Amino acid sequence: MGGEILGAKALMVYWSYMSGKNIKIVSVGAAVQDVFLSHSEEFEPVSDTSTHEQFMRLELGGKADVNNVTFATGGGATNASVTFARQGIHAIFMGTIGHDPAGQAVLDDLDREGIGTSHVSYNEKYNTGYSVLLLAPTGERTILTYRGASTHYHSKNFDLSQIDADWLYVSSMAGCFEVLDKLFNQAKKKGMKIMFNPGKRELAHPAKLRALLEDVDVLSVNKEEMAQLVEGTSSEELTVHALSYVKIAIVSDGPNGVCASDGKTIVKAGMYQDVKVIDRTGAGDAFGSGFLSQWATGESLVDSIVFASANSTSVVQHIGAKTGILQHGVKLHSMPLHEQAL
Repeated sequence: MGGEILGAKALMVYWSYMSGKNIKIVSVGAAVQDVFLSHSEEFEPVSDTSTHEQFMRLELGGKADVNNVTFATGGGATNASVTFARQGIHAIFMGTIGHDPAGQAVLDDLDREGIGTSHVSYNEKYNTGYSVLLLAPTGERTILTYRGASTHYHSKNFDLSQIDADWLYVSSMAGCFEVLDKLFNQAKKKGMKIMFNPGKRELAHPAKLRALLEDVDVLSVNKEEMAQLVEGTSSEELTVHALSYVKIAIVSDGPNGVCASDGKTIVKAGMYQDVKVIDRTGAGDAFGSGFLSQWATGESLVDSIVFASANSTSVVQHIGAKTGILQHGVKLHSMPLHEQAL
């Protein structure tokens, strides 16, 4: 185990040395244990013609046979940290877990990737977040979640005063604006740039969220989420209007692709590749962190979007949020993409 960890860290140092890009990114947010149940006839989607939606129907009191069980770890910030580490970036995870096997599983996964965990805190009351995911053959899933320690944050456990980093990557903080405000203020005072991928509990308070955006360099959300923050109907309109708050805006729209702008040009991209989706868990995390892993090291807006799309596409071809995250030096192909000046 120790030799494997040292080997991963040595590779990270080598990549950073060879590229001349000694970048450090702190990822803040959730850490959870995921258990995936799949290959079950009971998980076949059922269509409701009256609502045009699909459901997973399990009989109350019944028993459903499951033919595959996969244990993994997740949480937006740990997933992002793995992307950064595999791209040769010095990655640090900051979050809260419990004193339990699930928390140890999270730490073990991060250690294997050479990710710094000295800023992990423990909740004495709640267990580590835990999710059971029922995977349909289509790659869609129904998730049963115990959020636990991953949504009970205390400001004292989140402190950047002893950290010198280039970027702060923040995923959902369960609507804990006190912690977000502290982190953003500290980051800006220390000269760190910020990428923010807010969750539904932050988006539930759009006025508070907008007030935070003045400190944000990169904002990444989906189309429906951006519509809660700015006016517009198309992805292009929403992206341009978001530039009133942040330097770089990214709006994803599922199979319809993504739109992004740095205020100079606007990029519209389609799907990286049409693949069989096994599990969509972590696709958004892979996209956001994939973008920053390239942008932070000086790559162009176009190249950053291409890598982000490829990273997300790779992740959905595997069960779990981390298995498919791309390694450093992977060969990428072109994708449907258009860039024009604003």
